[in-house]
Order: sequence, then C-alpha cells, then structure tokens
Amino acid sequence: MADLSIRPASECRFDAVSLGEVMLRLDPGEGRIRTARSFRAWEGGGEYNVARGLRRAFGLRGAIVTALTDNEIGRLVEDFILTGGLDTSFIRWVPYDGIGRSVRNGLNFTERGFGVRGAVGVSDRGHTAASQLRPGNVDWDHLFGDLGVRWLHTGGIFAALSESAAETVIEAVTAAKRHGTVVSYDLNYRPSLWKAIGGQAKAREVNREIARHIDVMIGNEEDFTASLGFEVEGVDENLSALDADKFAAMIEKAAAGYPNFKVIATTMRTVRSASINDWGAIAWSPSTGVVQATHRERLEILDRVGGGDSFASGLIYGLLEGEPLQTAVEYGAAHGALAMTTPGDTTMVTKAEVLKLAGGGGARVDR
Repeated sequence: MADLSIRPASECRFDAVSLGEVMLRLDPGEGRIRTARSFRAWEGGGEYNVARGLRRAFGLRGAIVTALTDNEIGRLVEDFILTGGLDTSFIRWVPYDGIGRSVRNGLNFTERGFGVRGAVGVSDRGHTAASQLRPGNVDWDHLFGDLGVRWLHTGGIFAALSESAAETVIEAVTAAKRHGTVVSYDLNYRPSLWKAIGGQAKAREVNREIARHIDVMIGNEEDFTASLGFEVEGVDENLSALDADKFAAMIEKAAAGYPNFKVIATTMRTVRSASINDWGAIAWSPSTGVVQATHRERLEILDRVGGGDSFASGLIYGLLEGEPLQTAVEYGAAHGALAMTTPGDTTMVTKAEVLKLAGGGGARVDR
C-alpha cells in the first residue's frame, strides 16, 4: 500500500512481533463461571492474538515479547504459545516466589454468552510478570535492528497494566521507528483496567502520548472516544449503533490530530444479542480516504472474544502483502467473522477460508 513503507521480508527474521501479556483463559463452555465444575484452558491476550493469527491463519513468521513467571502455569502458557507457532525467544522469565506474593501469571475467566445473556470476562492479572516489564528489559535494537522485524503490534490493554508497561510501549515503538518497522496499535479500551488508576482521563493521557508514534491505529468508536477523546455529535451511549458516515467524521478528526497515522481502521458491530451481531469494518488512509468492508447483518457468533484481534491480523496481513486498503479491510472483516464461529480467543481459521469469504464465498459444504 502506497501510504506505508514496509521492510522487505528478505531483510527481516520476523514478519510480525507483538508486545503484550499472554494470559491463561479458563472457559466454562456453555455454562457460567459461578457454577462451573470444570474449565477448558486456552491462551489469549489482545496483542498476542494478533501475532498468533498472522502465524497460524496466514503463515507469517512471528514472535511475542512478554514476561511470564517461571512456574507450571507459566510453562503451560508457553506450551500454548509454542503450539501457536510463535518464537518464544523474547519471553522474559521471572523467578517464582512460591505463592505469587510479588509476581504471578495472569488468568482470564471468560463466559461466551448466549442470546440475551452477554459475554462476561473476569480478569485476575494483578502483579503479573508482564505488568512488571519496564524499559531496559528488552534489547529492542537487537530485535528490530540486528534481526529485523517488518511489523510491530501492541495495544492499549498492555499499556493499561502499569506505569512501567506504558513506558515499555513507548520504548518499543520509538525503537521500532528507528529501524523502519511499521507500528500498529489497538486502542482496546477496557474500563475495568483503568478505573483504579485514573479512569478515562488516565487512559487518554497514556494513549495520546503513544499515538504520536503509531502508523496504523485500530479501535472501535468507543476506543477512539474514551482513549483519544475524539467524539462525534449526536451519538448516544449505544455506541454500537454508530454508522459509518459518523465514524468517518471521527476518523477525519483523528487524522488531523495525528498526521503520523497512515491507516486508521475499525470494526463496526451492532449487538442484537450475544449470539447475533451485525458485523463490518471501515478503514482510512490519506491516499484512499474511507473504504468499507462487506457488512454482514445478523452474523451468528459462537464466541465473540478475539474477533477484533482477528480483524487486526487479517488487515495487517493484507497490508504486509501489499494489497490495496480495500482488500486488506475485507480480509480483516472476514477473518474476524470466521474467528467468532469457534471457541477461544485465538483463530482456528485458514487463509483459504478467509480469502473465500472475503471474495464473496459462503458456507456451502467444501467436499
């Protein structure tokens, strides 16, 4: 795409690297957390899911930069990461103190929801190893310079975990820019992560500083309002009903406020029930203006968690492949739609399925 300058694959060991926390997801399946007697274990994390999607769905070379406590739970998470195909060389292992008094691994209990019962996420991630990452822990010049990385992805979930996590994001994105690595950021505003450390005002302070270093900014309408302060007149609290024209006005404000943005992208979701959503996406670049993906009304959903991350990985794949923005946003919307048909945070989708759906294919049986 003309607006982005992406390093050649031949110069880089990795196509994509993510910076963020990887948690153990515990899923009661069709039941409730409060009455469960068994849980299925997965791994997941807003930033991690993107790199994993790029590796597993699209076959690109990826790695995760994170930290884990060196105990059996941390090694279980590592095993999931290895299954996901990401390089684990940049995991910082932190000694365990025996009971988690000073450092631990994050847990995320997640109900999928159904019908009128919405999805529920209960995070248990205070004092985690990833939240204690700080500037100086990672040799970014070695990663981006000596080894080479085409694309770095990180986001607002990791930045919200601690002051040092936000500082680590700044260190990472500025190093990436020094070495010509494209940087994407998903605002991913979560009120629960910010409420004890200053709320929306703190979220805006942190994200506005980070935004100055970002090439590709991703977020939904609530993210742009809560994290960056770009609001559109005439929008009530039902943010999911925001239409594309109104969001285009918000994009124009964001582009004017941050001329470093080369691409701005968002999913468009109207929640009819936990199991039925309208789903689509739009994106913008200076050379194309606003483009819109196929809008899928009444999309049936099994597990919505991770749908936005799969949108991001599909979009990034298209951009890394040099596709036009219209094609990239179609890949993103299709990958997100497909990923929400399977359980867990992470994708179980193939590139062929994404390309088929993005090209107008349906759900007829493949024989």
